[in-house]
Amino acid sequence: MYKILILFLIFLLSACNSEEKIKDLDNPKLVTIAFFEALYNEKDINKATSVCSPKLARLLLHYKTPQSVARHLLNMSYDNVTDVKPDTTGVKIRELFKDKTLVTVYISGYFNGKLMRNAKSLSLIQDDDDRWVIEEILKDPF
Repeated sequence: MYKILILFLIFLLSACNSEEKIKDLDNPKLVTIAFFEALYNEKDINKATSVCSPKLARLLLHYKTPQSVARHLLNMSYDNVTDVKPDTTGVKIRELFKDKTLVTVYISGYFNGKLMRNAKSLSLIQDDDDRWVIEEILKDPF
């Protein structure tokens, strides 16, 4: 009887510490940063899909692992990411279109011991609950 109680308490405590969803959904830049942090540093595909539209979430889950998403969908493989910075220059699209925006981030990290730097643009929309969700990962212009 005590073994079952102990196992239940261990399960309960471990469930309390794990964060399966990204909570700060008011700012599209923070959503984008949290998405890349979940994929590259936390290696948690379910957490990353929690800020995606249903269509994009299905696509990410199709790849099954964060490494597959990074390699095939984003075309950016990293062992770990050291910095994710949103672009702060250019036209403020959010001021023009209140429910849709484009966020470009600059990502630095290491792959096989070598420093890599990339840029990626994401299209975000506001859902019915006024949360920002990633609608599309845009193709590289070059």
